[in-house]
Amino acid sequence: MANSLITVIGSINMDMVTVTNSVPKQGETKIGEAYRLNPGGKGANQAISAARLGADIQMIGMVGDDQHGTQLLENLDNEGVSTEMIKKTPEEHTGIANIIVSGRDNRIIVIPGANDKVTSNYVKQFEKEILRSDLVLLQFEIPLETVLYCLEFCNLNGIPIIVNPAPAKSIAKDHWMKATYITPNENEAYQLFDKKNTVNQLTDRLVITKGAYGVSYYIKDKQMNIPAHLVTPVDTTGAGDTFNGALSVAVSEKEDLSTAIRFANAASALSIQKFGAQEGMPTRKEVEYFLRKNKKY
Repeated sequence: MANSLITVIGSINMDMVTVTNSVPKQGETKIGEAYRLNPGGKGANQAISAARLGADIQMIGMVGDDQHGTQLLENLDNEGVSTEMIKKTPEEHTGIANIIVSGRDNRIIVIPGANDKVTSNYVKQFEKEILRSDLVLLQFEIPLETVLYCLEFCNLNGIPIIVNPAPAKSIAKDHWMKATYITPNENEAYQLFDKKNTVNQLTDRLVITKGAYGVSYYIKDKQMNIPAHLVTPVDTTGAGDTFNGALSVAVSEKEDLSTAIRFANAASALSIQKFGAQEGMPTRKEVEYFLRKNKKY
């Protein structure tokens, strides 16, 4: 059986990670514990998550013509992600994410840089490659007009598309209706879908990740919940990206939604047991073994 082909359209960042016992208050200085540079960006993270789980991945994006850009492209190549549709631009620096890890949780500030150059016109030149896809996956760390174009293009051409609306940005209900699945976390869901009428019309599309409270979704307007696995978190950075990559793989392989969410939920649980967004992302074999051990989930 051939691997599914997933096109990820999204951000590529260098993560600047600071680990500290406590987050400083306004005007306060703290001595931190550790500092690391890690490959990141929601698009790149989700591409690598899906690649490790056995899908063929092609990515559309931008990096700066700088050292970070070179390192990030090499990292994607090493993970088996096709980078033929990723351009180096001299007009902007590579995207940066400042991440503070404290108390087994994180706070993130993203500076888009080259990711803002992933315009709809840039993506349009790759329509032929997108049409080959079994599924398209995108996030909100690229221009919103690009997201809307991708939703329209995939909807017109019958290509399943998963939208991870992070960071949260509002779009019209008609655009949401073009998504196959929408995967906000609990905070994003509250910001974007707090109106009852909107939620009711999108129930068959919403998959809401809730951290320690698991994942909620709907079957015929009935809310379902899959509990989180009981693991000890080391670093939650990248957990949502791992989930989205894994969900995309399972959906592209025609699994039913409940099975796909259980698969993604397990992958996410494995990811938070290691430090770094990408370092903890599991392989297919690791997820399947974990699921066998945890059948009650």
